[in-house]
Amino acid sequence: MKFTTFFILILFLVLGCKSPEPRAPITRASKSFTTPFLKANKAIVEKEEEAIKKLIAIDSSTTYITSEDGFWYYYNQQKFEDTITPQFGDEVEFHFNLLTLQGDTIYSKEDIGERALLIDKEEIFTGLRQGLKLMKEGETVTFLFPSHQAYGYYGDNDKIGSHVALKSTVTLNKIKIKTE
Repeated sequence: MKFTTFFILILFLVLGCKSPEPRAPITRASKSFTTPFLKANKAIVEKEEEAIKKLIAIDSSTTYITSEDGFWYYYNQQKFEDTITPQFGDEVEFHFNLLTLQGDTIYSKEDIGERALLIDKEEIFTGLRQGLKLMKEGETVTFLFPSHQAYGYYGDNDKIGSHVALKSTVTLNKIKIKTE
């Protein structure tokens, strides 16, 4: 009797300890849903970049620099003797304006006022965050941002609509280096 109970228990453990088998998904993701959106976004980016390049070609007196992050800029006032640029966690004080590529004012620097920001720790649109990292204290730089570097698809829910490329003149007033 004991042998039969023991045998049944062993059999139950061996058969009951089978590892779980993964199940196949019920539905599969389709590329057909995302492909039209990707194509539309690529077309928008190409159109904006083309408009920026035309603007740059017209302004032949200014030397524009192409950033690695996908925007263009030029120095209105550049400092060569200083080498300190803001790094992660540094506080910067700056003011800027936002214009359309055609030069129409969306927000003036008076509307926005002076801003203080901790680099990479506070929310601000991507292009401006990356642009501030290129600047030195006392410099003024004009940036041309495609919409994906600015407010993108959603805009700012006020004056900036969907897919609006921006021009912005930024002055970096002060860098406060992060102390440990």
